[in-house]
Amino acid sequence: MADEKRRRPRTCIGCLSESPKKTLIRIVRSPDGIVTIDRTGKKPGRGAYLCLDMECIEKARKKNSLARALRCTVDNSIYDELIAIVEGEQGR
Repeated sequence: MADEKRRRPRTCIGCLSESPKKTLIRIVRSPDGIVTIDRTGKKPGRGAYLCLDMECIEKARKKNSLARALRCTVDNSIYDELIAIVEGEQGR
């Protein structure tokens, strides 16, 4: 059972496709209510996942998916950070 839980795919809240955790980026609302990008995937709190893809980020922004998934208000700066991360990854 423990192996099944570790290998369970995560769902991107932008495109709704399942992918391994390592291929997605996690956004987390900490127990004190602060929303941040969790590059380690291990911070405590409620998390949501997005593909490292500009289309997925824009879909999530348009649908307000992050706010719904995290059950809080998400500042536009989080989306701007995600876009910067994707642009940085594409520049490699």
